[in-house]
Amino acid sequence: MTVSLHNLLSSISHQVHEAKDLDQALRIIVARIKQALKVDVCSIYLVDEKTDELLLMASDGLLSEAIGSVRIRFNKGIVGLVAERSEAINLANAQNHPRFHYFSETGEEIFRAFLGVPIIHQGNLIGVLVLQQSKAHRFQEDIVTAITTFSVQIASAICHVKNIDIVTSRNHKQHLRLKLPLKGIPGAAGIGIGTAVVIHLDNNIETIHDNKDIDITSEQQRFANAVAAVKSDINHLLESSATVLPVTFTALFEAYLMMLDSDSLIGATSRIISSGNWAPGALRQVIQEHIHAFNDMDDPYLQQRAEDVRDLGNRILQHLIQDLKEAKIYPEKVILVGEEISASMLAEVPKEQLAGVIALKGSSTSHAAILASALGVPTILGIDDLPISLVNGLTIIVDGYSGEVYINPEADIIKEFKSLQNEDLLLSNKLLEFRNLPSQTKDGVHIPLYASTGLISDIPPALNYGAEGVGLYRTELSFFEREFFPGEHEQQAIYHKVLKSFSPSPVIMRTLDIGGDKVLPYFPIAEENPFLGWRGIRISLDHPELFLMQVRAMMRANTGLNNLKILLPMISDLSEYNHAMKLINQAYKEITEEGHNMPFPEIGAMIEVPSIIYQMDALSKRVDFFSIGSNDLTQYLLAVDRNNARVASLYDYLNPSVISAINTAVRQAKKNNKPISVCGEMTSDPMAVLILIGMGIDSLIMNASSMLRNKWLIQSFTKSQTEEIFNKVLTMEDSDSIKQYLTNVLEKSGLGGLVRAGN
Repeated sequence: MTVSLHNLLSSISHQVHEAKDLDQALRIIVARIKQALKVDVCSIYLVDEKTDELLLMASDGLLSEAIGSVRIRFNKGIVGLVAERSEAINLANAQNHPRFHYFSETGEEIFRAFLGVPIIHQGNLIGVLVLQQSKAHRFQEDIVTAITTFSVQIASAICHVKNIDIVTSRNHKQHLRLKLPLKGIPGAAGIGIGTAVVIHLDNNIETIHDNKDIDITSEQQRFANAVAAVKSDINHLLESSATVLPVTFTALFEAYLMMLDSDSLIGATSRIISSGNWAPGALRQVIQEHIHAFNDMDDPYLQQRAEDVRDLGNRILQHLIQDLKEAKIYPEKVILVGEEISASMLAEVPKEQLAGVIALKGSSTSHAAILASALGVPTILGIDDLPISLVNGLTIIVDGYSGEVYINPEADIIKEFKSLQNEDLLLSNKLLEFRNLPSQTKDGVHIPLYASTGLISDIPPALNYGAEGVGLYRTELSFFEREFFPGEHEQQAIYHKVLKSFSPSPVIMRTLDIGGDKVLPYFPIAEENPFLGWRGIRISLDHPELFLMQVRAMMRANTGLNNLKILLPMISDLSEYNHAMKLINQAYKEITEEGHNMPFPEIGAMIEVPSIIYQMDALSKRVDFFSIGSNDLTQYLLAVDRNNARVASLYDYLNPSVISAINTAVRQAKKNNKPISVCGEMTSDPMAVLILIGMGIDSLIMNASSMLRNKWLIQSFTKSQTEEIFNKVLTMEDSDSIKQYLTNVLEKSGLGGLVRAGN
């Protein structure tokens, strides 16, 4: 197999990603593979999800009338056998195979050699790619491996283009469409209906959407201004660095200036704007066409020029989007859509207008999901096939219970979900009855509910819904709102406001927990594997000046209130806890020497790194309390990056291993008479809460939006009933069985509305 063929397959994959529709994408694949491999036939069959059949969608070599009409069941024909086995089949003479089935409309009777490879995306078969030759022979191994590799590359691209078909057409043609709705990962429960507003990544032209609602003259002027600004930037760079820049860089920037005067880039973009697309969308289209042209070239040097074109496009884009950063007018109901959604993006949309959130990356425990859940906004993550460039301005439905997204839905679907929204509203009103009732089981066992918060705006709803204190105050959230580390007095003022708001109830403040998916813009941490890297207590111990400042601010804020407790994140070894305590004692000594009179606060450790579960006996001699961080504990136990959409389905806190580990931690804490709580997404899930109560957890920490639901749940069972439920769960060997059992328990108890849309 030649290197040029590998490059060709890669370039085809790029072209497929950018195809305007499914038919075009599939025609590109079959035509270019047939030409490159010099085979007689290249065909693609895709799974029709409505009929569970394989439908011939494209072919270069078979009769054209067969396309869109030939259907093959999984238990029929050799193509069906490829699908059934989900593996490649390579035959010298297909007609001798017992599964051979002849379709007269294809004209394939003259072809003998057969190679079929499955097209699989995220574990699901989506189609079969077939090569055929008239001469009887087995395809060479390098051809088989190349086509198998290519099928992996194009699987995601085909799904992406199928989704574009959904958005751009409502006509159900003879060929299949991807079954609606799109499926993602539930991030926060609820139903959201609104208009999509796409958030761009400033340095990524590929994320820019089309926008047809424009003033063409204004957009032409914006584009001209942006091009002029880039020319000025480059000329200034050349003039100021003429004697410093290497010749290669000087030549590159001069090439940029030539491109900025070319019709192929500037003229082409201007023409697309005139046809009715805004400047960023027109620029994206032209830049991508140039990138594909370079990628298709065999010369490696010319292929690398694609990156130069992308860089120039992004330079123009930066100037184009400057005015987009100014105050925006949002639709009445906003569904915020982006590759990644940050806290600042959420904050830009008025809370009363934010109806839902969709992020292509992340999971239910990512930072964005936690923030959206705290706001009570339906959220879905991990939809990597969403055609993000096309959905801006379209009506979207977000089902935060199931993780399903409906794009541009029909009127009857909108009507159905508005009805479910109304049922959710009735349920929310019903839950208000529990606001002033105690959080206790039917037989009177008290299960304290504490707030998980990090924003001052979270305090009123937490108090309003009956929080008995703060079980987790995430101090890092206030750090994100600034351009540099907040000083000691600034931190003290924030912490005092939180402590005073809940006094005399306890407030547990977690020391700075950054790293992983929480990176401060002014303290960048670039690591290949950030969740196993420099984060949490590790950063604090490496920067004692920051840790001491924060601990002193907490203690000063506690003066006269005495309801502070301090929680240390990411403890994985006793030495880390001992080191942190040495610094905490130092801070306390410094403050008391200044004349402040206050008790030493209780200090707790988070159980989120599995190793510490096996050191809890020794740690119990040192700590005052434990708090289980279920999000990270699940991630580390299952070796699943919770922000990776490819493996997010494996992230499951109802996995028997996770339940067993939490139970072990609870048993260790009970043995040593130390209180233990749980925080994280588990406490927002009624199924998980049932078993946590049953295993004997002392208290639960959650977003304010989950409190009334949990009160209703807790008051619907006796403690002994939850123990029976937990013991039953312990006998189960997989999470699917556990979820089915717990769902049935909730439905039979009249609490089904807690885990699905509607009452």
